[in-house]
Amino acid sequence: MKIKIVNTSHHPLPEYATPMSAGLDLRANLDAPLKLQPMQRCLVPTGLRIALPQGYEAQVRPRSGLALKRGITVLNAPGTIDADYRGEIGVILINLSQDSFVINDGERIAQLVIAAYEQAEFEAVESLDQTERGEGGFGHSGMQ
Repeated sequence: MKIKIVNTSHHPLPEYATPMSAGLDLRANLDAPLKLQPMQRCLVPTGLRIALPQGYEAQVRPRSGLALKRGITVLNAPGTIDADYRGEIGVILINLSQDSFVINDGERIAQLVIAAYEQAEFEAVESLDQTERGEGGFGHSGMQ
């Protein structure tokens, strides 16, 4: 699939790290380093705008290394970029650690996953069919 992209950053286009990677690395596009204090959140620009085909979305996801090693994650994970959005991709990061974290220009801050979707059409009904699970929710299957 080809996706049109405008790159106003001073970094290369996003690319897959390996031939079987699902996510493309997104890089911070900053004029100066940005210090993220514990429990602080911020919108980090990427300098990228894309035009997705109808029926596709782009999901902004955390980088596992940043999350595990530094406590930095994407606040609204996964963030959804709709096919009709044409603005700059921004990444909402939050620092869940007890230490400040400096985001430098060009740093890999998140992943972008392209995924197909379908739009649903709801049909109002009076009741739903019965299943074995029924209304069992959070923790309904017990601890093992």
